[in-house]
Amino acid sequence: MASGGMSHFQEAIREELEGAMKADLERILSTAPESELEHTKKDLAGFQKLFHRFLQEKGPAVDWGKIQRPPEDSIQPYEKIKAKGLPDNIASVLNKLVVLKLNGGLGTSMGCKGPKSLIGVRNENTFLDLTVKQIEHLNTTYNTDVSLVLMNSFNTDEDTKKILQKYSHCRVKIHTFNQSRYPRINKESLLPIAKDLSYSVENAESWYPPGHGDIYASFYNSGLLDRLIGEGKEYIFVSNIDNLGATVDLYILNHLLNPPNGKKCEFVMEVTDKTRADVKGGTLTQYEGKLRLVEIAQVPKAHVDEFKSVSKFKIFNTNNLWISLSAIKRLQEANAIDMEIIVNPKTLDGGLNVIQLETAVGAAVKSFENSLGINVPRSRFLPVKTTSDLLLVMSNLYSLQAGSLTMSEKREFPTVPLTKLGSSFTKVQDYLKRFESIPDMLELDHLTVSGDVTFGKNVALKGTVIIIANHGDRIDIPPGAVLENKIVSGNLRILDH
Repeated sequence: MASGGMSHFQEAIREELEGAMKADLERILSTAPESELEHTKKDLAGFQKLFHRFLQEKGPAVDWGKIQRPPEDSIQPYEKIKAKGLPDNIASVLNKLVVLKLNGGLGTSMGCKGPKSLIGVRNENTFLDLTVKQIEHLNTTYNTDVSLVLMNSFNTDEDTKKILQKYSHCRVKIHTFNQSRYPRINKESLLPIAKDLSYSVENAESWYPPGHGDIYASFYNSGLLDRLIGEGKEYIFVSNIDNLGATVDLYILNHLLNPPNGKKCEFVMEVTDKTRADVKGGTLTQYEGKLRLVEIAQVPKAHVDEFKSVSKFKIFNTNNLWISLSAIKRLQEANAIDMEIIVNPKTLDGGLNVIQLETAVGAAVKSFENSLGINVPRSRFLPVKTTSDLLLVMSNLYSLQAGSLTMSEKREFPTVPLTKLGSSFTKVQDYLKRFESIPDMLELDHLTVSGDVTFGKNVALKGTVIIIANHGDRIDIPPGAVLENKIVSGNLRILDH
């Protein structure tokens, strides 16, 4: 009786919360200008569905006892895919492909205003420039029509659209659509903190883009999905715009369109071997007979160390995904795309605690038929999240051809050096001021820099180099210096005479 009474009580609270949310969302919707009414309605309806599910679910989303290693054949080595070779007519497979880049993020973590995709990463080229160059190279080489789709957020849409004009002469059709705009909710009351739909400065913190899992509904609602299917497109290749390793792979595309057993995969996730640096990455598992992506946030606390172990879960998700367009349409229309909710707590500038409900694009793997993991080389995962990553991709470790970065042949081993730049380098403009030119890093294994450090021109770093300027000290590495297996500390000033 007690438990029955409790569940009735919980149900009553849930109903009350849903009722209050519905009333609040209707009040917010009433402030929408006529031109925005239709898509705002869709956004808020999507949010309401997510909120309903949030109230139903409690605790970690996975039952640890049910997690198994995926069967051998469900994750194929890339070498096996590549061994099949390429079709005689490469254009015929390329013409069925669309490249979709997730372009909703801002450059704030690297101290930049505006979309992250507009940060310069190599020879004055931005992430977006490199993407366009890669696709243009494919289209001119094979005489094809691979188009680029950008999923923007309300944070990046305006700035991105302004910049797109510069590509009007490129041989790439570029489409954009916006992911949803969802209301942040007060952690205590579980009600939206937004008072209206305006884009005013004080209202900016009230809204958020709900993670890249929103791609399926937003892509469908934009009408672009149907349009691309109508043009004869069959697959999208989805990746983060800041992953410079995520280029179109003709072998994977051929595997999708000409499967060896005649049975097409609706969803391919590129995974790669975990290193100690990747222990937090989501991993592919077998769960209730289906491939399932498990993220660290879903793991019960008692099992987090086991989840991080490199021996039990050997691979992680690169977020390079190949997905069937017709399957997205079918599942979206049947309301059958199931993704776990990620509850992301935030503290706003004024100290208010809020939560935002998000989903991840890869979590839908279990909703598609005949899903497959492909274990790809590490070179297909080259994300630029920090200036330490930026230093690697700007250096002579990589060469740039037709928008694609490849590891220099002069590097004797295929792994990337471990690089840690301190807080003085966090912002891109500070980082650029501290290097007169990017050092030669071909023979570098490990670099740690901390404190007020600058680098002169033509410096070479080899082996393990650690440079630490303590508080109040400054270290200027002189032009032409060669540091091999050195620790530099203390004070070293070089001043113009």
